[in-house]
Amino acid sequence: MISDISISPEVRAAAPELKVLVAEAAVSNPPTSDALWAEITAECVRIAAELPMEAVNKQPAIAATRRAYKALGKEPNRYRPSAEALMRRCVKGVGLYRTSALVDLVNLMSLKTGVSIGGFDLDRIEGPTLVLGVGREGEPYEAIGRGQLNIAGLPVFRDAIGGIGTPTSDNDRTKLSSDTSNILLTINLYHGKDVELLKNLAERLLITYAGASEIRFRLVE
Repeated sequence: MISDISISPEVRAAAPELKVLVAEAAVSNPPTSDALWAEITAECVRIAAELPMEAVNKQPAIAATRRAYKALGKEPNRYRPSAEALMRRCVKGVGLYRTSALVDLVNLMSLKTGVSIGGFDLDRIEGPTLVLGVGREGEPYEAIGRGQLNIAGLPVFRDAIGGIGTPTSDNDRTKLSSDTSNILLTINLYHGKDVELLKNLAERLLITYAGASEIRFRLVE
C-alpha cells in the first residue's frame, strides 16, 4: 500500500488544475475477455466516426496534458500522451493490441475520457511513497515496449528507486503482468475534471473484468 503521494512544485506550476485520482485494488489479470474487447472495439469505432485526426489533440483532457508538457519544455507531438496515441490509432483504423484484462481496461478508460492513466503492479513499487516530479536529462527509464525513453521534461512518478510512470509510457519495472495481484492506478486529470466519472468507470471495469476487491480511492490535489 502506498502511504503518501505528492505533486512537486514544478509540476504544480506547470499544471495548476492537475488532480490525480489514485486507485488501489486486489485483482486478477486474465487474458482479455470477449466482452471487454467488444467494449474497446465499440469505443474505437465511435472515436473513428466522430473525431477527425486534427480534433484528437483538442479533446479537453488531452489538450490539458499537452499544455503541461509544453510548460515543462517537452514537445507533445514527439512524445504524445498515451490517451492521444490510442485515439489516433482508432482514427487511423489500425485498432489496439489485445493484451490482458488490466492493460486493456486501462486503455478503455483512456479511450472513453482522453485521460492518460498509469497502471502499475503495486507489489513491484519500491517504498511507501510516490512523488510526481519532472524527468531529468539522462535519467534512465525503460519504457514498456520502447526501450530507453528520454523523459527529460515529462511529468514522472518516482518511487524509492526511480521513475515508474509518465503520461507517455509506463516503466517496464513496474508493469502489469499475468502475475499481478495488486494494482495501482494513477489517473492523471490535468484538466482537473471528471473525477467522479473516472472513479465510477474504474470501479466498474476493475470489478467486471479483473475481479477486483478492496478497491481504495484517494484524490491528490
